[in-house]
Amino acid sequence: MSSETALIAVEEEIDYEGLGDDVPFHINMVAGAFAGISEHAFMFPVDLIRTRMQVLSATPTATYTGVAQALSRISSLEGARALWRGVASVIMGAGPAHAVYFGTYEAVKDFTGGNRAGHQFASTAFAGASATIASEIFMNPFDVIKQRMQMHGSAHRSVVDCARKVYAAEGLRAFYVSYPTTLAMSVPFTAVQFSVYEWAKKVMNPSGSYSPITHVTAGGFSGAVAAAVTTPLDVAKTLLQTKGNSSDPAIRNASGMIDAFRIIKQREGLRGFARGLSPRVLTFMPSNALCWLSYEGFRFFLNERQKNL
Repeated sequence: MSSETALIAVEEEIDYEGLGDDVPFHINMVAGAFAGISEHAFMFPVDLIRTRMQVLSATPTATYTGVAQALSRISSLEGARALWRGVASVIMGAGPAHAVYFGTYEAVKDFTGGNRAGHQFASTAFAGASATIASEIFMNPFDVIKQRMQMHGSAHRSVVDCARKVYAAEGLRAFYVSYPTTLAMSVPFTAVQFSVYEWAKKVMNPSGSYSPITHVTAGGFSGAVAAAVTTPLDVAKTLLQTKGNSSDPAIRNASGMIDAFRIIKQREGLRGFARGLSPRVLTFMPSNALCWLSYEGFRFFLNERQKNL
């Protein structure tokens, strides 16, 4: 090997090392936006099934015993396009929401010492919670629209049409009635997810170098753990976000998380809080893996490109 070839090899190895703690804020936000869109769009059909399985007053044709049955029935009775109904809403919201999400996470984690050596559980958990509070302000209305469009028999065919009709019938409050429940679910979700992710990443890859295998594995594992832990809160959130389409007076009049928990407990007991557990885990395990793989990848390559400008 010539000295010139050896020098190039050394430079490539150095360039491949970890991102470090000085990645510019705007790169974190751009990478987060790309990651959010990739994650939500890729796993949307499974997310639609999760929504339908969590609706308490579903018709017999929209009652499913599992993910495979749901995929088969929806495709045969409603057409494959039905699996993607509402995807435009999540794409429109995921970009800016995830830009804020990851930008806030990296900024707060760095400020609170999360980039120091060792497992900084408190810092990563606090940074994840802060990221959720900021990003859900943007995402919650789009999530409401998405779930209204995902419901069986939904008459909404576009994001604008759905938003207009929901606002006319229920007012602005409809877009944020689930916000406290969303935070009650998302704050512990992100605290668990980020803590588990950072822990798994450091265990698997102590050097901190850019490692796609590490990011995808740690991301999938952290997503599955966080999704399973927070499923009961997600069932309550779905009830509140879809109550305007329900014919059940008790569900339509539910005003918050306590009402949602009471209705679920009365109707189905404790097992009602596990509705949609399988599709939720099946959604968040690969989507979280894809999200972290995309985020870390975009962040690495955008940062390298800026360095070379």
